[in-house]
Formats: sequence, C-alpha cells, structure tokens
Amino acid sequence: MSQQIQRVALVIPVHNRRETTRQALRSLARINRDNLIIRIFVVDDGSSDGTTGMIRQNFPEVRIIEGDGTLHYAAGTNRGIEAALDWNPDFVVIMNDDAVFHDRFLSRLVETARANPRSVVGSLLLMWSDPHRVFQVGQRWKTWHGGWEIPEDLTAFTVPVTPFQVECIVGNCALIPVGAIDECGLLDEEKFPHGWGDAQYMVRLRKAGWNLLVDPKSLVWCEPNTYPPSLHSLPFSEIWKVLFTDERHPANLKRQFVARWESAPTKTRAYAAFGFYCIDLTKKAIAYFIERIFRRSAQTI
Repeated sequence: MSQQIQRVALVIPVHNRRETTRQALRSLARINRDNLIIRIFVVDDGSSDGTTGMIRQNFPEVRIIEGDGTLHYAAGTNRGIEAALDWNPDFVVIMNDDAVFHDRFLSRLVETARANPRSVVGSLLLMWSDPHRVFQVGQRWKTWHGGWEIPEDLTAFTVPVTPFQVECIVGNCALIPVGAIDECGLLDEEKFPHGWGDAQYMVRLRKAGWNLLVDPKSLVWCEPNTYPPSLHSLPFSEIWKVLFTDERHPANLKRQFVARWESAPTKTRAYAAFGFYCIDLTKKAIAYFIERIFRRSAQTI
C-alpha cells in the first residue's frame, strides 16, 4: 500500500486532571509521525486546576476547546470532533487522557484502518499498574449474563497477533474514519452524557456496517477505572436514591436499562438482559440483608 500522507485528529476531553493530562500529552509528543499529519484537540470542560494554562504553556500546538463544566464525556467528545472536522482530517481518534501511548500506536491504527476498509480500529488497552493485562477489550453480549461482559483473563500474550474483530470498542483510544462519522453522526450526548456513550456509539457504527477491530500492536496503557462505593456499603435511603433517582450513578436502573436498550443486538434481547440483571441484583440484595440479620443476631448473643 502506498505511503500516502494521512491527516489524523486526536480528540481528548479533560476535566481537572492537570498532571494526568500533562502525562498524556508528553506521551503523544513522542509518537512516530511518519506519513502522518497530526493535530490534537483538547476539550477542557471547565477545569479549575489550571489545565488549560498548563497546555498553553507546554503544548502550544494543541487546539483547546473550552467548556463550562456541563459538557461531560459525550458532549465534550462531540465538541472536539466538530472542531476536528473543520480541519478536514482523514481519521479522528477519540481518546482519554489517563493513558500512556506506545510511540507507534497511531501509525499502526492507521495502517490497519487503511488495510481494512469500513473499519473502526481500537488500540490494545493494557493496565499501567499491571502492564501485560488487557483492559476493557473484547466485550461480548451475553443476554443470560445481563448484557455486556468484559473478559478478565486476556493478556498481551494471549490475544491474537493480528487485528481481530470485536463486538464493541470503548472510547479510551479508537480511530474512526471520517466517513463513519459522516454516515452515523456523533455520540448521543442526551441519553449518555456521563458514560457508556462511547460503547453505544461503537455499536451503532457496527450496526451500520462498520467493522470493529482491535490492533494488538497498537499499545496503550490506561489507568484502572475508579468506581463509586458498592451499593451494599450504603444506607438504605442512599441505595434507593441511587437506583431510582440519581441518573448520574452507574448503578441507576434507568441508566442501566437505557444502556442495554441502545446497545443490545435486538430490543428483545435488551429487555431480557435487563431482566436478568435485575434478578441478579435482587439476589445480591437478599443475600446482603440476610447477612446483616445474621451479624446483628450474632452481636446480641
């Protein structure tokens, strides 16, 4: 394949993680740029820790789009994509700032996308705390298990050695041909403002006939996810709030249902998966309350 110059826009939404963002941009400054013209678009959604000033001082070539703190993930990513499209790139990469990038991660994404028409290509995500362990790659839809299931036993040594097809890609680092964006639009920032918008978007692209591939030689090391306290550690009033009123919480039932409804292979399987999810949640709740009863009984003896 000819060594045609490719224009690639990197879109990174950030908020109040100045040093994390600095680390990511330092990593990106060292990547291989052979046959690539790269422009970085950072959407700073109202950071109060000096993130924008740090970028302007240390990375003046980066284009900054400023938000007011209300964009969150999906809208922040969308504003970055919109700005990037004005630059007329061949590809847009949506990515997170809590990552360190191999110096050839981008060239390998582009090579794989060019060799596989109508493909969106994700990097092989690894955990920077355990560098050989694969992170959030290879999701599979399993209705009986309540929806999407992420393999936990993959390592950099057990995945295929060539680009492999997957059912979904997360937005930590994914290269999207501009043709896919023209055809399918942007992330759904109304239904998924805070999370899961990336996964739903990838499923939408897949349903529109775009292949989803992971390139095992495009390496990105990611910070492990942080999660809110588990439900069983909360008082009952807080559990009720999380499940039924706080739509920003990952465990909120409405949010869980919409995530399945918008990303399941079929609507019937979405209903079924949500039902199995609720059954499993109920079982865990019953087990938790029984355990509490026994603990209280033991304390009174």
